[in-house]
Amino acid sequence: MAGRGSRLRPHTLTVPKPLVPVAGMPIVHRLVRDIAKVLPEPVTEIAYVLGDPAFFGDDVVATLTDLSNSLGAKTSIYRQDVPLGTGHAIMCAEPSLSGPAVVAYADTLIRADLTLDPEADSVIWVKKVAHPEQFGVVQLDKTGAISALVEKPKDFVSDLAVIGVYYFKEIEVLKAALQSVLDENLTRGGEYQINDGILRMMQSGKRFVPSEVPAWMDCGNPKVIIETNAIMLDFLAAEEEKLVGNVTLNNSTIIPPCYIADGVTLTNSTVGPHVSVGAGTTIADSTIENSIIQSNSAIENATLKGAMIGNHVRYNGAFTHVSIGDYSVLE
Repeated sequence: MAGRGSRLRPHTLTVPKPLVPVAGMPIVHRLVRDIAKVLPEPVTEIAYVLGDPAFFGDDVVATLTDLSNSLGAKTSIYRQDVPLGTGHAIMCAEPSLSGPAVVAYADTLIRADLTLDPEADSVIWVKKVAHPEQFGVVQLDKTGAISALVEKPKDFVSDLAVIGVYYFKEIEVLKAALQSVLDENLTRGGEYQINDGILRMMQSGKRFVPSEVPAWMDCGNPKVIIETNAIMLDFLAAEEEKLVGNVTLNNSTIIPPCYIADGVTLTNSTVGPHVSVGAGTTIADSTIENSIIQSNSAIENATLKGAMIGNHVRYNGAFTHVSIGDYSVLE
């Protein structure tokens, strides 16, 4: 989770992308909890690979430590000071690379039953997609095992896209493979990739199998995060999870599913469906649907659909004065 999330600016100017809330919980918190929930044994350690301490500072380390503690796991913090690819990022956590492990990219969400094949050395989770030429996909042999990884194939290979969640029965084998990639300075576009380590494992006879997830949600830019927020709210509502906290309603209506945090005040407004609102926000004389509004913001006289609004924002739809910072969008 060392990237700066430039495609999500301005929302990631002050908050790292993995800590941007979706459906009321930071992306990385939900991802880690969902993985831990479906693994067959308890998680004993969570290693986070962070970027520059000036951006991923003590407050970020504290919230990640709280996350690990909530799962009874040890926290290990590593730094990737230079963005040299996924393989390099994994090797930044080299002291933690032993035993059974899951590797996950912190900009994606899943809903899955992460069943593990006891005969496999590794599992790569995949999702069937309509346009495989836009993704990295797995190629399968006659036994159903993975024989190759193909990035954005021009000709059809398969429609099973790699989602960025991997299981290794013995991750030290991946560590050795990636170390050889680093030693040989094998880069693609100037970066060391996990795929080259995986391919070396396959060449040495290790068996990789796919496991398809029913839902894979991207968090790459504001538009898709809003879509992901809606999908996740539908899942949570179907699972009967409590989504509305201690809210003050003044002549207002909430149309489910919505996530509304404690301390929110709604006055003369209609909110929902598919809206997430952070703690301490006030909304007055507004109609909002399919949107994300973070904490301690004040929204008035607004009609919003498909909006993403950050923390400590003041927005009055009847504005006559505007003060807008870098990377902001009004459409």
